Amino acid sequence: MLLEFIAIVAAGFALAGIALTLNLVVGKRLPGWIFPASAGVGMLAMAIWLEYSWLDRVTDGFPQEVEVVSTNRQRVWYRPWTFVVPQVNRLIAVDHRFERRNPALPDQVLTSVLLAGRWEPSRQFGVVVDCAGQRRADLVDQVVFGEDGALERARWLPLAADDPLLRAVCRG
Repeated sequence: MLLEFIAIVAAGFALAGIALTLNLVVGKRLPGWIFPASAGVGMLAMAIWLEYSWLDRVTDGFPQEVEVVSTNRQRVWYRPWTFVVPQVNRLIAVDHRFERRNPALPDQVLTSVLLAGRWEPSRQFGVVVDCAGQRRADLVDQVVFGEDGALERARWLPLAADDPLLRAVCRG
């Protein structure tokens, strides 16, 4: 967050510097308001670019086996440009490196899910997806594995047939 603030301020100074240079080139004929206005435009443009490039900057750091299955697009009144192009502020990803299948329960897949949000700490947790039953169970404290590998005390949540998490985990 601090680095983004520094980048925004630097963009403001850069655009104001360009305006000052342009003013010297044209013989100091530009109006005085052009300098703070150009600094403001530079800062606003940098802030917008940082907001819209967040998803790409985050996912570029993911290993190849991590698949983004869902994003949340947001429109807010205090960012009117988001009504033209909604901004992505959260994502759900599946880390296929952690997928495991139990031969006794072939329709259930143990995997790892990553939740990331703009200005939020990322969270990663285990999930068991029942491909045949179209449901999922988060691996939280009370969940234990039985002798046969089945989940005990799990709270199963139903998933729609076209749920992106279900499709990503169960397609293989």
